[in-house]
Amino acid sequence: MANTAQARKRARQAQKHRLHNASRRSLLRTRIKQVVKAIDGGDKAAAEGAYAVATPVIDRMVKTDLIHRNKANRHKSRLNARIKAMAQA
Repeated sequence: MANTAQARKRARQAQKHRLHNASRRSLLRTRIKQVVKAIDGGDKAAAEGAYAVATPVIDRMVKTDLIHRNKANRHKSRLNARIKAMAQA
C-alpha cells in the first residue's frame, strides 16, 4: 500500500489510466475483429469498409502510445493483404 500522499495519488492515477487504456484496447481489438469477420464472410466490400474504419483507430492507438507503431503497421499490412487476396480467389 502507498505510504505517502504522492504515492497514493500515483496509485489513483494509475488505476484511472489502466481503465482508460483497457477500453481503448478493447475498441482496437473490436475494430480488427470486424475486419477479420468481414474477410471470413467473403464480403470484400464490407471488409474494405471495416478496414477503412479500423485504420484510423489503429493509428490513433499508436499516437497515444497504447501500441507500438510497428505492431500497428503489422496489423494494417496483414489485414490489407488478406483483403487483396480476396480478389484473386
